[in-house]
Amino acid sequence: MSGPIKDFAALKSLRAQVKAQEEARKAAEAERLRREQESRRDAELFRRAVGEVSLLPPSDKAHPASPAPLPIPRQRIADELAALEESLSDEFTVDTLLDTDEALSYARPGIGQDILRKLRRGHWVIQGQLDLHGMRRDEAREALAEFLRNAVKRGTRCVRIIHGKGLGSVNKEPVLKNKVRNWLVQKEEVIAFCQARAADGGSGALVVLLKA
Repeated sequence: MSGPIKDFAALKSLRAQVKAQEEARKAAEAERLRREQESRRDAELFRRAVGEVSLLPPSDKAHPASPAPLPIPRQRIADELAALEESLSDEFTVDTLLDTDEALSYARPGIGQDILRKLRRGHWVIQGQLDLHGMRRDEAREALAEFLRNAVKRGTRCVRIIHGKGLGSVNKEPVLKNKVRNWLVQKEEVIAFCQARAADGGSGALVVLLKA
């Protein structure tokens, strides 16, 4: 008889568990209904307290949007920093660095004389030129720096800088001609330059060789 007694006890325990779960479910449902009724009651009390409401008439006034913060001019700052790094000094003099030939040639240290000879003979094709005629000193300096920077970006190897012979300047002195030589020596991308051949401008221009 022990077997049936145990089965009856297990069944009784299971019924008790089911009953407890059903009572818990009913209690939870009753709590939910109570909260809903309380919420509806509070809403009704609020509506009675406020009374009748109506929409405001549309306004013709424009609501100005908050001004957006000014964008940070990152590109301009970068350009200014680059220009500062590439700035050319007027205090520098190239006279002692020039070869004592009629073309007043210049080659950066480590550049062989054969490079200068080829440059004087027109070995490299002139791929671009900058004409500084009529520019003031500051304008010419900035134009030269920008021209060389763009030439390097394009992969240009040989360019011509036309500075003029100074015949139209005060006292007929070739001020810009000398300045251009001083500025070129300060540019790392310039490895050599010489006076242009007669067909390319003679003493009024320079042929400049840039880094490959």
